[in-house]
Amino acid sequence: MPEGHTIHALAARLNRTLGGEQVDVSSPQGRFAADATLIDGRTLDHASARGKHLFIHFDDLADLTLHVHLGLIGSFHVKQRSEEGTAASPPRLRLEGRSHIAELRGPMICALIDEPSRQTILDKLGPDPLHAPDVLADGAGRAWARISRSRKVIAELLLDQSVLAGVGNVYRCEVLFRHRIDPFTPGRELGRRLWDSLWDDLVALLPLGAAFSQILTMQDQVDAAAELVGDGSALAITEGLTGERLGDHFERRFHTYQRTGERCDRCGRRIREQVLGGRTLYWCPGCQRRRKR
Repeated sequence: MPEGHTIHALAARLNRTLGGEQVDVSSPQGRFAADATLIDGRTLDHASARGKHLFIHFDDLADLTLHVHLGLIGSFHVKQRSEEGTAASPPRLRLEGRSHIAELRGPMICALIDEPSRQTILDKLGPDPLHAPDVLADGAGRAWARISRSRKVIAELLLDQSVLAGVGNVYRCEVLFRHRIDPFTPGRELGRRLWDSLWDDLVALLPLGAAFSQILTMQDQVDAAAELVGDGSALAITEGLTGERLGDHFERRFHTYQRTGERCDRCGRRIREQVLGGRTLYWCPGCQRRRKR
């Protein structure tokens, strides 16, 4: 399932390529055809993201918003017209602007919703480390209020979108390793200082994932990516991404994710795996030991 950085990158891509344009809207697959007629020919005002939810807002749409959740297999690609090819299956939703086309396939949710429904979705979500108001308005504290009272282990809580919005399995495994946290530590035993450091790390890492369409957690890559973002060099890379595939500016490397049985790059112990929270957790039993508060 795409993690939150992918959805924020998609919102930015839609704003950059189709924002402010009148768009032709269709549903070649047919399952969104009736609602497509309601937004066909309208101006795409802006797209926004919260966690793994995408909202596309159109001018003069009588309090309706297009809500998209990609789920496990969904994809939403934005390409220049000149790059358009022949796809294997017709898209659920197609947005056509002057120079770009966006096509949505296989989403879990694609629906027009009213404002009360949108607010209900937002109210159920925890703070999003990529959503600036959440960061500025003590998102760490709001998440901590749930975590510090919970008997669930921190590896489960990180995937609970009502606790923290947008974090998926790769970031879960990697940030727990980066902070030497035993993934089986109950939330109420974690400690506030350790949680704050983990939150701050997510606030720093997720924007890099959005910029490069890659999850970057190895410190050498994180430092290099942050430098490219800081000097503006990353912009050309970001603007060249369509969402059709992962970015490839950096080599794909992780500390624990999908490295079962391999040696830990820090202590040499074998990486282990276990299904937890419906996803496969990867961790190092040597580095990630329970600590006292």
